[in-house]
Amino acid sequence: MVDVGGKKVTHRKAVAQCIVALPEEVLEALQKDDFKTKKGSVFQTAIIAGIMAAKKTGDLIPLCHPLGLHNCEIDVKLNGPKEIIIHCTASIEAKTGVEMEALTGASVAALTIYDMCKALSHDIVIKEVRLMEKTGGKSDFQRQ
Repeated sequence: MVDVGGKKVTHRKAVAQCIVALPEEVLEALQKDDFKTKKGSVFQTAIIAGIMAAKKTGDLIPLCHPLGLHNCEIDVKLNGPKEIIIHCTASIEAKTGVEMEALTGASVAALTIYDMCKALSHDIVIKEVRLMEKTGGKSDFQRQ
């Protein structure tokens, strides 16, 4: 792990995004059934899974500091005719950033959507997992 002992505690925030591309027939089936499958509510389950994953990031990624997040929010919504866009926002007062927590949360939310919908099609594509914004560390970042 990187030694963060000499760093200052600051408010850290990171936002990650992931896109899930769905075949038209999957999206139509989901819209017809109020975004539920036999496993339950797709978006609600993805939100819970993403938050749980962000909280466990230090257990999943070697050399990643275990952090007690102050907040984690997952936003899941339709983005155009065939895509679901997921945003995960993580924040903490700490000596190290929360980019990995935000990226993990968005990724696991996307994997959960895949799992909830795979009975409808295996042509689901998870794409564009990326950091959108980070603040509070040595340098801030915002994707344009």
